[in-house]
Amino acid sequence: MRWMKWLYPGLRIKRWIFLACMGLILAVLGFGLLFYRQALFVARFVFGLGSAQIVGVGVVAVAAGALAIVYGLNRAFRSTMHLLMPTQREKLIDVIFEKTILQSGPNVVVIGGGTGLSSLLRGLKAYTSNITAVVTVTDDGGSSGRLREGMGILPPGDIRNCVLALADTEPLMEQLFQYRFSEAGLAGHSFGNLLIAAMSEVTGDFQAAVKEFSKVLAVRGTVLPVTLSQVGIRADLIDGRTISGESQISAARGAIERLYLEPPEAQALPEVIEAIGAADAVVIGPGSLFTSVIPNLLVGGVAGALGETTATRIYICNVMTQPGETSGFGALEHVTELEKYMGGKVADVVIVNSERVRPDLEIRYAEDGAVQVAPDVAALRERGYKVITAELLRQDDTVRHDPLRLARAVMRLVVRNTIDARMKGTAGKLLADNRFDLIDDTDTN
Repeated sequence: MRWMKWLYPGLRIKRWIFLACMGLILAVLGFGLLFYRQALFVARFVFGLGSAQIVGVGVVAVAAGALAIVYGLNRAFRSTMHLLMPTQREKLIDVIFEKTILQSGPNVVVIGGGTGLSSLLRGLKAYTSNITAVVTVTDDGGSSGRLREGMGILPPGDIRNCVLALADTEPLMEQLFQYRFSEAGLAGHSFGNLLIAAMSEVTGDFQAAVKEFSKVLAVRGTVLPVTLSQVGIRADLIDGRTISGESQISAARGAIERLYLEPPEAQALPEVIEAIGAADAVVIGPGSLFTSVIPNLLVGGVAGALGETTATRIYICNVMTQPGETSGFGALEHVTELEKYMGGKVADVVIVNSERVRPDLEIRYAEDGAVQVAPDVAALRERGYKVITAELLRQDDTVRHDPLRLARAVMRLVVRNTIDARMKGTAGKLLADNRFDLIDDTDTN
């Protein structure tokens, strides 16, 4: 019988279970002395105890029994947790609290690719475990492109980054999966990409490989490729050129007139459509407009699902333009391009950054042909969008969205507009925590 394994030697649990059982017996005897006539009779006439003595013995027995139960169970529990979680005993209550609350959080679908998507996911996982990341699969450069061409698998790079962003793992493990080899033969490949490729070979299925990779890293949420079809993108540039391939389009630095999927008949993964339909909120972006965000809308079924969902749709605008592709674009032009491929309004709410880029970074980006994206608040409102502006930047050597600031802005909107009273109470517990204290919207409408 399985319960007999608790009695095996060397577990350091039996003694504490035995102590708790003895405490229970002692406490029961004490209650008997205090409240049952038969026990009082035995104590008085067999042992010759007086009434006061009987009450005293009963009280001592109940107190000692209760102490033995509490101490024995506590030590048994600590011994068990020392075996299961030797380095996290002090954090156990935090782990239990966070997992319980996060599993009751709102259902959020995030669509995009590149560093923008993984950055947002790092912030969102602090608020909910019910996250579905829908990742573009058009990457054809670097390690992902080589594995795609050589093994016929979907490009794993963006998916790897999203899995790691949602992972509950140690920094050293993340460094391992992000490690890039420099030796000949493996040069340029990341360990995470190679692991996903190997799992694809073992399981015979890329989607199954991603699921297993996620299990290894205890991911909070789900990462899905937008399609299982081998697809690429082609762009017609305003100057008349036609460029094929994500990496070539980025390198061309030309203004794009129209973007196409190759082949055009690729269909979305059914789980992607189901996730969009069941979501409380769908977040589009941030990310490269033409190579990370729009390719998802070109996959069959995605635009239709976004148009039919009852979820609050949120578009997060980029903070900097991309040389050539979005030169001269403000937030309004970003939204206009998305509407072209969506066939209508792409979102209900647009989140734009209102914080100014540091002068030194502004000069450095300008040298490369990039400038800060204008928020275009009034124009977007005239177009019928609700606009939320907030200071969302992380400025070190580069200009990026700050993961927690951005996630706070998104979650504030989700809590206010999309989830029921039960979820509001759950989310409120997290938002009340100092770690999750919300920033104020500087401008909402």
